[in-house]
Amino acid sequence: MAQQTEHRSFGKADEVREFPNGRAEILKVGDSDLGRLILEPGWRWSNDVKPIAGTDSCTAPHFQYHVSGQLAVLMDDGTEFVAGPGDVTSLPSGHDAWVVGDEPVVVIDWFGASNYAKQ
Repeated sequence: MAQQTEHRSFGKADEVREFPNGRAEILKVGDSDLGRLILEPGWRWSNDVKPIAGTDSCTAPHFQYHVSGQLAVLMDDGTEFVAGPGDVTSLPSGHDAWVVGDEPVVVIDWFGASNYAKQ
């Protein structure tokens, strides 16, 4: 399939999924979904999205660019780190995450946005 020229903006997202302390803005670009996750201070996946997902940990794999804020990640295997602006993370299924500090976290997610926080 040939690539088509597209110009999109998260300001006019195709879908916005609200959840406690955050939201996911979804754009459909070509055959892909691209997400901008905005997570407010106090957000934690296991508190705010787990009730929507209905799983023990986040099963959505992610490939993300971190725009702002500090996001702590705890993988099910015990690996833990904090990602910040300019970082890129590849997260397989099986993790928890939370905002560190008083600044909102903004990430662009190239993989995993399609079903994230979808009811």
